[in-house]
Amino acid sequence: MRLLTGWSAVCIASSLLIACTNTPQADKPVDKTIVGNAAPAAIAPCPKKPNWDDPTAPRHIQGNTWYVGTCSISAILITSDAGHILIDGVTDTAASNILANIRALGFDPKQVRYILNSHEHIDHAGGIARLARDTGARVVAREPAATALERGKGDRGDPQFLSVPGFPPVANVQRIGDGETLSLGGLQLTAHATPGHTPGGTSWSWRSCDAAGECRAVVYADSLTPFSDKVYRYSDDAAHPGALAAFRRSIDTVAALPCEILLTPHPGASAMFERIGPQASKALVDTGGCRAYAAEGATKLDTRLKEEQAQPSQAH
Repeated sequence: MRLLTGWSAVCIASSLLIACTNTPQADKPVDKTIVGNAAPAAIAPCPKKPNWDDPTAPRHIQGNTWYVGTCSISAILITSDAGHILIDGVTDTAASNILANIRALGFDPKQVRYILNSHEHIDHAGGIARLARDTGARVVAREPAATALERGKGDRGDPQFLSVPGFPPVANVQRIGDGETLSLGGLQLTAHATPGHTPGGTSWSWRSCDAAGECRAVVYADSLTPFSDKVYRYSDDAAHPGALAAFRRSIDTVAALPCEILLTPHPGASAMFERIGPQASKALVDTGGCRAYAAEGATKLDTRLKEEQAQPSQAH
């Protein structure tokens, strides 16, 4: 177990989810912060084709886990008596919506201790700098996403490098490794390297418990979609050594995770709004959700590779 200097009540442990010394067990329910204020009984529907910044009301997911993102981009809040952890920061212009949603649930944004990231694109990382400033939270990310966050832009290793804009840079990003666990009070979130959509793509897993002691395995699975600019080719191993193999490993990683509740950086990718909130029409818990999500990603990647074989490459 490795203690990181300057992190209060935080340690990095192995993927076995070993807790810090004197840290409450992950399965122990917290009693005060998992309830918050009830979300509105009725939530106005989002547009059929929502913009990134279209606001929506927060939604309860499970136990101490909440949706605080926009109509189109996810942001997940996990709460505890020791402070809270936020995953993803949407866009810079929508960051204020995240803070408003946290307050609407009865939580104090200043109690957000850590901000994590799924991948280093403007729609998920654009608001992180603002949120870190306004909450005082430390930003934690896996390499090479951490370097991209500090720079405000990825590099040519990003399949969408030429087509996505930069974002406000984030200062002093704390690094976390594949399989390492971030602990805060009773919260334990494990980072899983899932590159492919971006080089720094990271999926996060944790157990979310309610006051009655019911716990569920939650996975925030990063995008497995092979989008790119007009130059990047996933099949060009000479230009991007090992990238395709790493993408396939990412798909296998997501499929193998203990997973009862699947969450994704875009809610539509996993029908999140049909599974959470007072108007949910589908079951929240699906033990096959991650496997199905991974299988869909594998199909998309295979389709993309066939398209590349049929098309001549462009100059790099």
